[in-house]
Amino acid sequence: MTPEQSSYWQAFCEATGHDRPPEDVFAFGDSPGLADELLALVLADRKKATASHSRWHELGEEPLPRPGDLALVLDGRGKPACIIRTSRVDRHPIKDTTEEFAWAEGEGDRSLSWWMDAHITYWTREAAREGYAFNTGQDAIFHRFDRIWP
Repeated sequence: MTPEQSSYWQAFCEATGHDRPPEDVFAFGDSPGLADELLALVLADRKKATASHSRWHELGEEPLPRPGDLALVLDGRGKPACIIRTSRVDRHPIKDTTEEFAWAEGEGDRSLSWWMDAHITYWTREAAREGYAFNTGQDAIFHRFDRIWP
């Protein structure tokens, strides 16, 4: 963590009595603009879920979230913005995503159709960058969370 991120985490720990480091420190998305856009949804308590391709966890690129985990969420410039607590984690094929999960993600018009279009575009872009073929039969990690601070 940067000094600014560490100070933010320390302030959280002092205010809440928490005494361990975060399980993850991350920004949503793959660009500063997308990170800020998705963070705004979290701060408005509209976004309470996210999905990540299972490949990133299998390769050790991202830690696999577990219920109760705390994460420090960053904005698009890497500055600390809030802390979330994982409430539920599921793994299943992307094609089996539900309307309810799409709604919990809080993006776009919150429909499953919008969610699929946006995530297929995102994961196809990531797959091209990383050199693998993407399809909706592949698994994703479906992560539900609550913003707990501020």
